[in-house]
Amino acid sequence: MVLPFLFIAPTQDMGLGVFTREDIDAGTLVEVAPVIVMTAEERKLLDQTLLHDYIFEWGEQSDQCCMALGYVPVYNHSYQSNCEYEMDFDSRQILIRSVKPVKAGEELFINYNGEWNDSTSLWFDAK
Repeated sequence: MVLPFLFIAPTQDMGLGVFTREDIDAGTLVEVAPVIVMTAEERKLLDQTLLHDYIFEWGEQSDQCCMALGYVPVYNHSYQSNCEYEMDFDSRQILIRSVKPVKAGEELFINYNGEWNDSTSLWFDAK
């Protein structure tokens, strides 16, 4: 499930991103995406490819990884994001929910650290 007014478009500095054609209230579920779960051994192979930047750690012990389908791999990172993601291990889904109001035309961001306002440095320099 992806809200029908979300779309993918080029960004100024980060390739592609997810945008909205309509205002979104805080607390809105904007996407529910199925995931493909892979083992730790498969993760080692993925880490040698471009997909490394698009996979998520997965499982209660973070001992697996997953590739999300839908728009999830295209959300860009912000340390003060306007959305957050939640992993549903039982249903094998990632949910994206707004944590702040988002205006029509704005880009939707998630924080790759998992918490929408976590400022812990990541593997790339995004600050």
